[in-house]
Amino acid sequence: MSLIDTQNAFMAHIRNPQRQAKPDGIEDRRMAIYRDLFFNNINGFISSGFPVLKTLYCDDDWLQLIRRFFAEHDCQSPYFLDIAAEFVAYLSSDYTFQASDPVFMLELAHYEWIELDVSIVQTDSMECPITGELCEAALYLSSNARNLSYQFPVQHISADFQPQQPSEQPHYFVVYRDTDDEVQFLATNAMTALLLSIIDSTPGIQLSALVAQVAQHAQQFTIEQLQQGAIATLSAMADRGVIVTKNHA
Repeated sequence: MSLIDTQNAFMAHIRNPQRQAKPDGIEDRRMAIYRDLFFNNINGFISSGFPVLKTLYCDDDWLQLIRRFFAEHDCQSPYFLDIAAEFVAYLSSDYTFQASDPVFMLELAHYEWIELDVSIVQTDSMECPITGELCEAALYLSSNARNLSYQFPVQHISADFQPQQPSEQPHYFVVYRDTDDEVQFLATNAMTALLLSIIDSTPGIQLSALVAQVAQHAQQFTIEQLQQGAIATLSAMADRGVIVTKNHA
């Protein structure tokens, strides 16, 4: 075998020792050191990143879940901090759900991961607070903020509270990093989520155009009512740094 072939066989065995034989000529005692080291590192990162999700499994089922991720998922990033994101990506695409998995598994995993995501994301250097009139500002969703909705009440899920059906109405949140670099979770509502969604998908939009788009979804309100509500909501979001403008100089 070439060196590359040997390395590939080495890693294939470490990832899935039940199916891939170890390379010839390597003592199993030595291979066991590598098997345990790699797997325990991955297990440690995921267990610390998803503490609530972990409490919903018995130890064997949790280890089997991590083992499937370790064996089946090809991570696209070499950084340890991205392991949690890779785990969520795996659950969203390649994972085959098991009888031991809660129905809200994916939403809860995403909710737990988003705190890490917001805590480490780099701030766009062109972003700056809105200090002038909100009506005249080009509006952006901060690079440190996420506008989210979930079908399950993920903020309340625990070993003692595991809903089996989605809620009648979605649960809306903004997760953002404040000026002290602390991650904050803010419950919102459907109208706030719509405002932020339009800003996020139309960066640099101004208030008048924003209100015109909202009016297409909320025809029961007048333009004046929508504008007043948007100003009040976005002013509060601007105070928190969720909504910003940009300095292009």
